[in-house]
Amino acid sequence: MSATPAVGEEGPLALVCGGGTLPLAVAESVSKRGRAVVLFALRGHADPELVARYPHHWLRVGQLGAFTRLAHSAGCRDVVFIGSLIRPTLWNLRPDLTALMLLPRIMAAYRGGDNHLLSGVSQIVERQGFRLLGAHEVAPEILVPEGALGRINASVQHRQDIAFGFDYLRASGPFDIGQAVVVADKHVLAVEAAEGTDQMLARVAELRATGRIGAPPGTGVLVKAPKPGQDRRFDLPSLGPKTVIGVARAKLAGIAVVGATTVIADPERVVSEADRAEIFVVGMPTGTER
Repeated sequence: MSATPAVGEEGPLALVCGGGTLPLAVAESVSKRGRAVVLFALRGHADPELVARYPHHWLRVGQLGAFTRLAHSAGCRDVVFIGSLIRPTLWNLRPDLTALMLLPRIMAAYRGGDNHLLSGVSQIVERQGFRLLGAHEVAPEILVPEGALGRINASVQHRQDIAFGFDYLRASGPFDIGQAVVVADKHVLAVEAAEGTDQMLARVAELRATGRIGAPPGTGVLVKAPKPGQDRRFDLPSLGPKTVIGVARAKLAGIAVVGATTVIADPERVVSEADRAEIFVVGMPTGTER
């Protein structure tokens, strides 16, 4: 689906917001195109200062009925989910009456990885009369372009590690584990799982500090890619300044993602942080991950 018809639809866009700065970037992009935005901020995740810049409602994870009522009342048909979110357990949900009536469906969605869960949630939300869109469909400029983002590019050796990383992610993707891996000299140093990219990078930094990684500082690449068959309306791989700082602390050489398939927060700062740390950030050609 292209961005043009999604933006051209009448009515405000409902933006369900998790943490980080990406929700604000999407809201700003959609607003600049002349479409109204209503934020549905998740308590404990979304940043109150960012949320306050737009019309908004605060919700807890599981308040499906409240979201449906408020979004329909605001005239929203299209919905985008964006921002970081720690996967809640079933016991941590605060289901309202609507969610309780759909609890068997919700429990079935939980029996699998994140992509399985999000796909199940999307079906539940769409049955409430909404159309779910990807953030990149309404704000295409948040996608990483192809090529080097800063003044440093990946070397031939780095590109061998990048290719190895994509091979690994392609093989592990069907298990719905994670979207990132760290590779040095075709040796897998760390794999992203439930802890997320930032904590994985912190683990690599600790392994270096304790001498568990033999590769010298300045080697190794963080590789990120969507999972094969992933519903790309949700949870596309993301990149932001915090990722670059984590890569620098882990003493890696750089970052490789798939161009036009990875969302980026604060691209100017990403480039400045990468150039300052003398690491590369590169968007590989679309299709590299397949």
